[in-house]
Amino acid sequence: MKFITFSGVDGSGKSTQLALLKAKLEKEGKKVAYFHAVEFSLANRLARLFTGQKTFTAGKEQAVTQASFLSLILREKFLFLDMVRFCFLRNSLRKQEYDYLLSDRSFFDSLINLAYLSRQQARFLHSVAQWGIKLLSAYTPKADVRFYFYITPETIMTRESAPEQGIEYLRAKTALFKQNVTDWNLIVIDADQDKESIFQDILAKI
Repeated sequence: MKFITFSGVDGSGKSTQLALLKAKLEKEGKKVAYFHAVEFSLANRLARLFTGQKTFTAGKEQAVTQASFLSLILREKFLFLDMVRFCFLRNSLRKQEYDYLLSDRSFFDSLINLAYLSRQQARFLHSVAQWGIKLLSAYTPKADVRFYFYITPETIMTRESAPEQGIEYLRAKTALFKQNVTDWNLIVIDADQDKESIFQDILAKI
């Protein structure tokens, strides 16, 4: 089973391209499983439970932009549990003879989010949180193909469905991705193209 992930900041076009790829593969007779890291997250499921949100819609999830140190550490622990749960899920899908597992966002996106939230902490607490993130990075389930959708925050903010968190939020997360793109072996996709050109670029790299 080939595992492919789509990473990037909010509004970069991940969900659109994943849907196109899923449809193409299924049309070719492939058995395709869909995964969304945010929906799968235990921490986010609990948050939706407490806020009364009954359903999850990809691309419509509310981003967390602030967190206390305790909340940050709990998120790190929940993320580790998510990674373990995912390994069981992936093994189950292999046994069911799926050809592809496509992931809208990946655990790398979750690490970027933790790194973003940790920036708000005092220096010592920030260092503690960063140590946990680095440890999690070593245990992150690795995909066969890992795409990173790069697009300038300025371009995203011109779109009709621009993220409500604003341009500084996008700039900060884009900078964090840039710091890790090489270490995580992410394949950079120029997401500032038309939809069909992006899709052809993805197909050429699979």
